[in-house]
Amino acid sequence: MTLAPTYPLNDGRSLPQVGLGTYALRGEDGIAAMVAALETGYRMLDTAVNYENETEVGEALRRSGLPREEVVVTSKIPGRHHAYADAVASTEASLERLGLDYLDLHLIHWPNPSRGLFGEAWRALVDLRERGLVRSVGVSNFTEAHLERIIDETGVTPAVNQIELHPLFPQPEMRAVHERLGIRTESWSPLGKRQAQYAAEPVRAAASRLGVSPAQVILRWHVELGAVPIPKSGDPARQAENLAVFGFSLTEEEVAAISALGRPDGRLFGGDPDSHEEM
Repeated sequence: MTLAPTYPLNDGRSLPQVGLGTYALRGEDGIAAMVAALETGYRMLDTAVNYENETEVGEALRRSGLPREEVVVTSKIPGRHHAYADAVASTEASLERLGLDYLDLHLIHWPNPSRGLFGEAWRALVDLRERGLVRSVGVSNFTEAHLERIIDETGVTPAVNQIELHPLFPQPEMRAVHERLGIRTESWSPLGKRQAQYAAEPVRAAASRLGVSPAQVILRWHVELGAVPIPKSGDPARQAENLAVFGFSLTEEEVAAISALGRPDGRLFGGDPDSHEEM
């Protein structure tokens, strides 16, 4: 069994270097897929209110038989719950659906800046941490300006910012911001979905040199960047492949060549946090 190494967070806790995205894993099939992932060695499950599968995540954790403290469970507050009281109630409802006493990591899913309430959601998260309902607090899809606002208002820096990050959109500027602020980068859609660069020359060349798959090369690229990829797969064989990226490494030149695949219009959809909003 492969267990991912961990990264330290700025609050003294830690995070596995690869997690399982659970978007669209629902029902009995979804539960079975998540149990398989936990049996393979995954120790982080990433869900959200808007994924509508928190119940399945909690059930998978129970069926796995693993001690609660060994698995990092992440969820996210949706845009419609940004007002302070709504964010508190949303978190309590997430815990009820999950059947858990606490969340290891809780994020604000999108900043939704036109509503201007993400600061309230952040204050709620900080207070929920003080109450023990959340262990680590973070955000998702926040820009440098969004981050600086909540840090200025509360004095609390997010432990994590989960952002779109893959070879076509490597986000060097945001990764530099995170490095400066001491925030751990998490990568959603780390393989690039339909735009996955499996056939790109830098990826193919590294895969050939190392005797691994192109997907493993891309996930290892995330690890080399110090980011935490959370690939989603319901297939046990693919889950195992995605986790088996710690027995090899890329050269600095290979990392740079894969990063150079990035392009200004590399987003998978119009997910600019300054304009894209999800409720």
